[in-house]
Amino acid sequence: VQLQASGGGVVQAGGSLRLSCAASGRTLRSYAMGWFRQAPGKQRELVAAITSGGSTNYADSVKGRFTISRDNAKNTGNLQMNSLKPEDTAVYYCAAEAVNWPSEYRYWGRGTQVTVSS
Repeated sequence: VQLQASGGGVVQAGGSLRLSCAASGRTLRSYAMGWFRQAPGKQRELVAAITSGGSTNYADSVKGRFTISRDNAKNTGNLQMNSLKPEDTAVYYCAAEAVNWPSEYRYWGRGTQVTVSS
């Protein structure tokens, strides 16, 4: 499975971005998916995860602001990010096929940079 994250960019605090994760090589329908982020000098952290059945898990820092979803018809996963804060600045990665849900995955995509200016 190859994963490609897109949708990152520069946005002002309070703004929104929508990240997408496109998969090729295999359908994502039966896989859990996750979004992670890594800020400079910090460890990678789980942002949100979704099972194949649609159950979700969010980091406390993004609850109520971010929404994870999946579109099985398009073989994509999405992360809608609202009310962005400067501390959300990071490289965001998507992942698929949980080996230890919600935090460990078999397949990883390259990241997309999200920068939130104050």
